Amino acid sequence: MAEQSDPSGDEPTVQPPSRASTGAGSDHGGDTTETTDDATGDSVPASDNDANRVADGGTEQVGLDTEGATVGSDGTSQSPEVDDGSFIEGPETDEEMPLADHIEEMMRRLGMVFLFAGVATVITYPLAADLINYLWATHIPSAEFNRPRLYGPLEFILTKLKVAGIAGLLVGLPMFVYQTYRFMEPGLYENERRYYLAAVPTSLILGIVGVLFAHFLVLPFIFDYFTTYTEGAAVIAFGLQETFNLILVMMAWMALVFQIPLFIMLAIMMGLVTREWLEDKRLIFWGVFLAIAFVFSPDPTGMAPIIVTLTMVGLFEGTLALLRWTGN
Repeated sequence: MAEQSDPSGDEPTVQPPSRASTGAGSDHGGDTTETTDDATGDSVPASDNDANRVADGGTEQVGLDTEGATVGSDGTSQSPEVDDGSFIEGPETDEEMPLADHIEEMMRRLGMVFLFAGVATVITYPLAADLINYLWATHIPSAEFNRPRLYGPLEFILTKLKVAGIAGLLVGLPMFVYQTYRFMEPGLYENERRYYLAAVPTSLILGIVGVLFAHFLVLPFIFDYFTTYTEGAAVIAFGLQETFNLILVMMAWMALVFQIPLFIMLAIMMGLVTREWLEDKRLIFWGVFLAIAFVFSPDPTGMAPIIVTLTMVGLFEGTLALLRWTGN
């Protein structure tokens, strides 16, 4: 300890030990005289010995070093965690809203999706008859002899509505993505907003690609299969409603199925899943794809569901392979 002379000439006073010279948890001040360690017999400084043991039995304790950091039982220094206010849970625009307001906003935005899809359907309806003739001549074998048969007075009108509904679906998909973006916008960071906005035209392009995929590849294969397996056993009578149910469902299915890459990337970007997690659960996804395809397919032979399932699996695995290849 440092002694300091009193100017008055009285007894020298003792300077209190400073924080730097005492170990936290020491009961003996800053005395640096050596003492004997009971366990090893080695001489250790009293300050170190007292900092690591208590007086009644040598139990280890945690103290503070000279900088105020935590000292562990192994003598290592650990910096304390300081809350400097830099951690932000979400963007500044993210605000708490009552559940009722969330539901109201969601219903309003879904209404916008159906409104745009309905407008597209109404605009396309006058052209639906020409589209029916084109699709019939393209996909039905010997279309000049196999004219469509009507088994109800409303079949033709309902079929025209369904054909026009394909246009509504193509318009509704990107509008759905956009309205989802608007619903989630306050809770999105700037880079997430850019990605979501880029997903709007991407959704439209993927939907068109899916319809074209069904038109040029899937439907010709299915109708050739139907004609082949009934050849020599029965004469197929192509009803208008049943035939277009198959054509339109396959087109709509493919427009939705081709959104899989977009949904996967959005889910990964939002931090909901990771590529590794999707790869580990791939068999579960394959089973879900197969179940969905068989439940919603109008083809009782099973050929259409198998094609839909293979397409879904191919898009799923292709997207994961692309992400793996790019290192994302």
